[in-house]
Amino acid sequence: MPPAAFRVREATQADGTFLGDMVVEAANWRPGAARPKHQLITDSDHSRYVTGWKQPGDAGFVAVDANDEPIGAAWYRMLPRTDPGFGYVGTGVPELIIGVRPIWRAHGVGRALLQRLCDHARAQGFARISLSVERGNFATTLYRSEGFAVTSAGHGRDTMVKRLR
Repeated sequence: MPPAAFRVREATQADGTFLGDMVVEAANWRPGAARPKHQLITDSDHSRYVTGWKQPGDAGFVAVDANDEPIGAAWYRMLPRTDPGFGYVGTGVPELIIGVRPIWRAHGVGRALLQRLCDHARAQGFARISLSVERGNFATTLYRSEGFAVTSAGHGRDTMVKRLR
């Protein structure tokens, strides 16, 4: 069991590689069904969330342990209608991505990151924020408890939206 000590800091441009790692963690949430990192990161469905990080409009936070090692991240991007992400709901609605190292899951890291990112998006004037989650993912419970609701169902995944104001 990991120590409970972690802190959340703002994501910087130098965190791009770690965000890629967290895309892999998010995509490989199901035990025993891991897809290789190189396969996920080169796939445009996933690379769109990290390529060119940190662009204007991008924002995020990284959780670090007591040794300042990154353990999780949550960030959002403003993806265009012409190249939407899994959780795209419309122009002007940032889509968030979140990933936490497996050993740190269920220890409050994801919740802390999600709350911090939503507070930031609200402060930036956004009315809503969206995400996509595969059906069966235990994180759905977290998202619902933080005010996200399913707005549309896709093939094996749901798009969830939280009203920020």
